[in-house]
Amino acid sequence: MIEAAALEINTGLFDGGFKLVPALTLTVMLALFLGVGWFFRVAAVDDMWVAGRSIGAIENGMAIAANWMSVAAYLGVASTVALLGYFGLAYVVGWTAGYFILLIFLAAQFRRFGKYTAPDFVGDRYYSDLGRAIAASTTLLIAFVYIIAQGNGLGLMAQYIFGVSYEVGVILLMAITIGYVALSGMLGATKNMALQYVILIGAFLLGLYATGWTQGWSTVVPFVEYGEQATAMAEIERQYTEPFQDAGYYHWIALCVSLIAGTCGLPHVLVRFYTADNERNARWATVWGLLFTLLLFLGTTAYAAFGSLLYQDNVGEYTEMTGTESDTLVVLTAYLADLPEWLVGIVAAGAIAAGLATTAGLFISASSAAAHDIYTNLYKEDATAREQLIVGRSTILGLGVIVTYLALNPPALIAEVVGMSFALAGTVLFPVFFLGLWWEDATREGAIAGMFVGLFFGFGSILNEILPQYVAALSGEAIFPTFAVVVPATSSSLVGVPAVMLTIIVVSMFTEDPPEDVKRLVRQCHSPEPMETMQSAEDVATDGGKPTDE
Repeated sequence: MIEAAALEINTGLFDGGFKLVPALTLTVMLALFLGVGWFFRVAAVDDMWVAGRSIGAIENGMAIAANWMSVAAYLGVASTVALLGYFGLAYVVGWTAGYFILLIFLAAQFRRFGKYTAPDFVGDRYYSDLGRAIAASTTLLIAFVYIIAQGNGLGLMAQYIFGVSYEVGVILLMAITIGYVALSGMLGATKNMALQYVILIGAFLLGLYATGWTQGWSTVVPFVEYGEQATAMAEIERQYTEPFQDAGYYHWIALCVSLIAGTCGLPHVLVRFYTADNERNARWATVWGLLFTLLLFLGTTAYAAFGSLLYQDNVGEYTEMTGTESDTLVVLTAYLADLPEWLVGIVAAGAIAAGLATTAGLFISASSAAAHDIYTNLYKEDATAREQLIVGRSTILGLGVIVTYLALNPPALIAEVVGMSFALAGTVLFPVFFLGLWWEDATREGAIAGMFVGLFFGFGSILNEILPQYVAALSGEAIFPTFAVVVPATSSSLVGVPAVMLTIIVVSMFTEDPPEDVKRLVRQCHSPEPMETMQSAEDVATDGGKPTDE
């Protein structure tokens, strides 16, 4: 797909060959990341999975933002807004609103529970090895789908900077990412994520301001100064300012709900709360993460207006952009604005920083699911720290090879692929997290049944739409078209989350109550008494130990 699209590009973005200054900039940046990973390399399990629970609020907020603001946010959201108009704003609304749910209902409670991974929570809260296995497998699936989109964006940016083929770019940058994550673990990855945030947001805003200044469109606050450009685009394509001209309300709402639930269910985001030094900083990290994220999201719609108008004036009908052109719209905007090559290269390097940060978090969550949740908790309880590190790093290498291969021919646009992973996380994991923390009577049987229902809607919808693209015997369309309309691959949570929650509640009502020590853990997650660094609910669960009716 990408190869064919790249051949159709007529913007000249990929025609310049090797670019010395951008290449040197990127090389220094990558060397810096590798150096940080080496300096903060790990030998302890706490450092590998939760960074020693030593990360403060601002640093963790930067890491949350960088970890979450993937290539899809940096490059893909602007293109979806440009091509889909108001409908594309679902990505901005959904992803941002999810932070408020995290802040109010999950951040501090997750930190108080105090385990290593998201599947850890499921296994201990629902006192079930099968539940842990399902959650760990889902974590691997989410990372698998999500990293494909990151590899896509990394390959495109390497293609621009180094003048290599898309395939070589994917392999090169994925290899670098795999290397430094396998070396450094969560501690080094967290330090790198904070650094990567500074780089990506600086590059993003530099390109936005420079474009606005050189074109005479904005001066001080481009986030709100692009009204004339948006109006000009609306004269060409009405969906840019008139809601839902070419899309229905149902799918917009479904996408928003899936992105909100997905933000609250992504294992590599939730594990950030385990790295906080206390529950107060877990909450503040979410606040800081939202602020840092808004700096980028407020600029994506401006990029959409600027880029669309520049494309319309210099290339052709912007609604006829190829997939590769739209996926590179932020960098393409800087290029079409005739900014200096070094500046365009910095914008591209920011996209690479965004991709590396998210990919690192995904690799960590996947490796921890394999090493800690599957290998140690389900296979070998007395596994040494060295064994866990070996299994974790082997998972990173193995998963990296597979997703690198699939990223060579991604199944959809960057934002769409990421949307699928969010929908999977929101449908399968968010309900068990939410009810597990806020309803002490949720049972093992209810959680397991709910996750199976979630996999049917979440993973089933992805297979329904993506499998035909890779299996020649199928038509290329969705296997079950009606199911695809009601439960889209990018938006399965609108149907899936209520179905999963209802399943958990009903099954829990007809099965034996959780053990009292589990209920005590849940109560302790809501205790007003603060906990010390490294403590968890299990360590201090003394209040609330008696039944509430006594």
